[in-house]
Amino acid sequence: MTIKMAIPKGKLQVEIVKLLSDIGLTLQGNDRNYRPVCNDDTFEVKLLKSQNIPSLVELGQHDIGFAGKDWIEEQGANVVVLKDLGFNPVKIVACIPEDWDYDALKQRKIIVASEYKALSKKFLADNGFDAELLRSYGATEVFPPEDADMVIDNTSTGTTIKANRLKIVDTVYESSTQFFANAETMADPEKNAIIQNMLMLMGGVLNGRKRVLIEMNCQQDNIEKIVALLPAMRSPTVSKLYKSDAFSVKAAILRTEAKDLLPRLIAAGATDILETPIRKAI
Repeated sequence: MTIKMAIPKGKLQVEIVKLLSDIGLTLQGNDRNYRPVCNDDTFEVKLLKSQNIPSLVELGQHDIGFAGKDWIEEQGANVVVLKDLGFNPVKIVACIPEDWDYDALKQRKIIVASEYKALSKKFLADNGFDAELLRSYGATEVFPPEDADMVIDNTSTGTTIKANRLKIVDTVYESSTQFFANAETMADPEKNAIIQNMLMLMGGVLNGRKRVLIEMNCQQDNIEKIVALLPAMRSPTVSKLYKSDAFSVKAAILRTEAKDLLPRLIAAGATDILETPIRKAI
């Protein structure tokens, strides 16, 4: 049995390959190789443009894949979304020249350039525009003002938009990287079981990345104060130290909470504090 997996070539590739490595699936191949080899021969991997993956997974050319939610929606792809990985969060935004009036554009026919034909048509219709839509193939932001009155494009920081003297006037869609599967693949019990295991491990890795494990010692007089400070996943682990009345305490906490929590723990009597990363939290 083989599970065909499609991974987007380019910016997303690095994060997805790292995630797969962290769950135990390592890929080998050079930059020009579109068919990297997986250490688990159950998986057959191919690198593709992100835009092509949802439709190919829907058709059953691949069993599972990764792509932005925007491309799933743009293509109307009938796939089973398994997990929002949160990678590469972007907004699809409508932009016009920075010194133009947005409302005035609704009073005349306009030209709109975008790679997102379906999302753009819906947005323009919902907002009452009389528009001619041009399909762009990259570098959409350079169209205004000579070749388009508006562009609908994705952005993460807005830097490119500002650099081209454009302003955002509305948000069309919000997107991030999704892990998804072909519907018939998920109906196959054997393949489904393997994919569900992947899903569990991915969740564990992503959860672990948000957390750190802190370990510390404290005297019996301080144990209640220490435990009360700990926002653990469940209850912290507390154990007696060997031949001592002191305690050892362990807790998994959110990484973002550590910088504020550690001084408070020290003030409450914690000593010998260790902070370590967590590979998986399941």
